[in-house]
Amino acid sequence: MDQQDILAPEQAEKDGYKETDVFAWANNMLQYKEDLKIELFLLSKNYVPYRTKLADGLRQQLEPLFIDGLLEYLFEGAEGGMIVRGFEEAEAETGVLQCTQVFKVPHAREALNFIKTQEHEIETFNDDEHDFGRMKGIIARVSHPDMKQSVYIAKVLPRSNVMQGRTGWMMRAGKFVPFDADAAVRIPADNQLLIIDQDLYVFNQSRLTQLFAYNAKEAVIAEKKVKEISANFNLSFPEGQNMQTLIEGKRSVIKKLQKLNTAAIKQEQLIEHADDMGIELMQDDAGAIIIMDEKDMSKFVNLLNDDYMESPLTGQRYEIIQKRLLKPDDDEAAPEAQL
Repeated sequence: MDQQDILAPEQAEKDGYKETDVFAWANNMLQYKEDLKIELFLLSKNYVPYRTKLADGLRQQLEPLFIDGLLEYLFEGAEGGMIVRGFEEAEAETGVLQCTQVFKVPHAREALNFIKTQEHEIETFNDDEHDFGRMKGIIARVSHPDMKQSVYIAKVLPRSNVMQGRTGWMMRAGKFVPFDADAAVRIPADNQLLIIDQDLYVFNQSRLTQLFAYNAKEAVIAEKKVKEISANFNLSFPEGQNMQTLIEGKRSVIKKLQKLNTAAIKQEQLIEHADDMGIELMQDDAGAIIIMDEKDMSKFVNLLNDDYMESPLTGQRYEIIQKRLLKPDDDEAAPEAQL
């Protein structure tokens, strides 16, 4: 059984991890293809995996749904000169397969680590106890006794592909009959996400966002902003934490980071503004701003984004959820017409 954990970012860099050759992987898969073991896990909206049980009659459908399309795509890509490129380097385009590392996608890392290291704790999905409507995706674990490690293929389960309850109809022997199952699902046949070791190959970028709430472009910009903030501000974190780990999965914080001009305010100004607003920012003996948790991190980003104000009319202090820069009216901005 595959027990390898997903490397943390620092460990990945330390180990000098190198990207898998996905085209070589596809060629090697041919020798195992007839005897692959494919197990399915449902993934909930909370990123909790559930085991599934499969009737023997379904097993012949698994390879066409999860393996054949991927291999065909990769073989054609290799013949046509396809290249693999990270999200950080450029946008998607024809002849390019985009890739990232799993540790950069928090929810994918969380789900895969659960399957890899805590499989004995995973519940088997049961329609009497669990709600199929809360399942957002499916993950296939593909293994073979001679393969060094399992690979994982993930797909979104669109709501339109799921039918629940007994209100639907089925066509049988030329006539409609009542839908007599608790739920039915149609597995998407398109290529979406492939995980080999530490690498996540993305055949459909929108599916990556839908399944794991990860927007690659936003994440790249946020990573750049984190580096700028680290260079311009003196921050102190608990052991094992840093700014990147505290913003993981926090979509609202990441969106704010993208728009920040990190050089527009100095640390002394930010601390003074926090004092004026009555917002507590702790400092250590060296003057570094102490960020203990996600709450402190959000507060710091809000201050950078100028999200706190005091009304000159009422003296009330507010956190601004949304704001739009006021511009002069056209009539006011235009010079007076000559008579």
